[in-house]
Amino acid sequence: MTTTEAVVRDTRTKRQVARDTRRTEAIAHKKLTSKGATIAAVIIAFFWTIPTFGLFVTSFRPGADTQSTGWWTVFVDPKFTLDNYFEALTAGGTSTTLSVAFVNSLAITIPATFLPIALASLAAYAFAWIDFKGRNLLFVFVFALQIVPLQMSLVPLLSLFSNGLTIGDVPVFPGFTLGDMEYSFARVWIAHAIFALPLATFMLHNFIAEIPGDVIEAARVDGAGHGQVFFRIILPLAMPAIASFGIFQFLWVWNDLLVATIFASPGALPITQALNSLSGTWGNRWFLQSAGTFISIIVPLIVFFALQRFFVRGLLAGATKG
Repeated sequence: MTTTEAVVRDTRTKRQVARDTRRTEAIAHKKLTSKGATIAAVIIAFFWTIPTFGLFVTSFRPGADTQSTGWWTVFVDPKFTLDNYFEALTAGGTSTTLSVAFVNSLAITIPATFLPIALASLAAYAFAWIDFKGRNLLFVFVFALQIVPLQMSLVPLLSLFSNGLTIGDVPVFPGFTLGDMEYSFARVWIAHAIFALPLATFMLHNFIAEIPGDVIEAARVDGAGHGQVFFRIILPLAMPAIASFGIFQFLWVWNDLLVATIFASPGALPITQALNSLSGTWGNRWFLQSAGTFISIIVPLIVFFALQRFFVRGLLAGATKG
C-alpha cells in the first residue's frame, strides 16, 4: 500500500503538484484564520496608527497652529511647511545638533550591531558543534545572563571604563579616560556588545544547532577545519538568524537613550538625546520633536525592509521540518 502510494506521488505532474499544494494551503488558511480575528486586527491596527498619523501631520504644520488647534483641523484648514524639519536638523540639544547626533547614532549603532554578532556567532558554533568539558553548563550560564537587568551593571562598567581594572597596583584593564570621541564611542560599543551577547548567543546557537550534522561531517572528511567549516558553511546557512538578530540589535541600539547617555561624551551623544532636547524647556516646541522623530526612523525603516525576508526566515527557522 505504501509503495503504491509512493509511486502515485512520484508520477504526479508539476501541474498536479501545484494544484495539491494550493489545496493544502487553502485548508491550512481556513483552519488558522477567522473573519472575526481579522476584523479585530484591522480595528486595533487602525486605532494604533491614529497617534502616529497625528504626529506625522503635526511635523508638517506651522508651530503657531500646533499651539492653538489640533492636528485633525488640517482636513478643513490645510497648512503645511517644511520649516520644522530644517529647524529640527539645525537646532537640538545643548551639546550637539540633530544632524550631528544622527551621524553619532550611525557611528554607535553599526559597530555595536556587528560586534556582538561576530562574537556570538563564534560562541554559538562552539556550543553547537565543538565538544568540550562543561559545554552544557556554560551554555546554561550564558543563557541565564539574560535575566540580569542591565541597570545593575551600569555603575560597575562606568567605574571600570573610568578608573580601569587593577589587581593591587598592576593595571589589568586600563580605563578609557581620554576625551577623544573615538574612545567615547568605544565605551558605548563595548557596553552594548556585553548586554547583547547572551541573547545573541542563544538565538544563533538554536539555529546553528539545527544545521544537519551530515553537512558538517562531510566537510570534516574533506579536511576542513573549524575555521573553514565556520566561514564557508555555518555563516552562509545561518544568515537568516544573523539578520534577524541584527534587526533586533540595530533597533535596540538606535533607540537607546540610557546606555549612550551614561557612557558617551557630550560630543558623541546619539539622536535620542537630541530628540529629548528638541521640545524645549516647557515642551512648547514639541512640533520640532515630531519632525525629528520622523527623521530618526528613516534608517531603522531602511534596515528593516532591506532585511525583511531574512527576518521572516529567521523567525520561522525550526518551526517546520522537511
